[in-house]
Amino acid sequence: MRTGDYAELEAAITPATRLLMSESPTNPHLSVIDLERVAAIGRRHGVETVIDATLATPYNVRPLEFGIDYVLHSCTKYLGGHNDLLAGAILGAADKLEPLRKFRGLAGLINAPHNEHMLLRGLKTFELRMERHNANGQAVAEFLERHPRIERVYYPGLPSHPQFEVARRTMRGFGGLVTFMVKDADWRQTANVVDAVRIPRIAPSMGGVESLIEQPLVLSYYEFTAAERRAWGIPDNMIRLACGIENAEDLIADLAQALEK
Repeated sequence: MRTGDYAELEAAITPATRLLMSESPTNPHLSVIDLERVAAIGRRHGVETVIDATLATPYNVRPLEFGIDYVLHSCTKYLGGHNDLLAGAILGAADKLEPLRKFRGLAGLINAPHNEHMLLRGLKTFELRMERHNANGQAVAEFLERHPRIERVYYPGLPSHPQFEVARRTMRGFGGLVTFMVKDADWRQTANVVDAVRIPRIAPSMGGVESLIEQPLVLSYYEFTAAERRAWGIPDNMIRLACGIENAEDLIADLAQALEK
């Protein structure tokens, strides 16, 4: 099912359907969901809705305010903010979460005290960090879109993004994740760009204070065939950059020298 095809989504609902689930924005294409529309589809068919808003974080989007029933966050990412803990959270109305709360009590699904300590530490700077992630992501995306070596940039804060108007209506900021494709590059030339940057570290996660970069072909989709990757929109020349909180001018200069090489 294509992200953002609401007619296809509604047509897929059957009497057995109990949950509609999506990300917003998605990873790595950063497609933005019309949350009100999804919530309305769910209500119309008596099906609950879930949005994984990890990439946006609660700073940039709050799906519950648009009628979504549940929201998921990987606290490992931006909420923790330092790439040093594993945790997750689900949000929703208290009565809807009560069965899950009881199950958690029976199954013993609790996080370690030290993890909780580090998460609380990260939350103290969460708002400040997100302001910088948003600013860096926007600046880097605008730079890349102007660069002659870049074929395409995926970033919801750009007017060229297919869901730009939806993003402006539903999001406070557009995040630190930027996905782009290097023009006329094969997988090896694309890997050379990744290897040439000096500031971002090569890693598949995101949300920490340091920038991370990866070639999805190499780190996330290496076990799939070329045909499968094409079907999912993962070309060999795609790079995903998770902007940290470094100086934006430094990040842009670093990307410029890597693309020049």
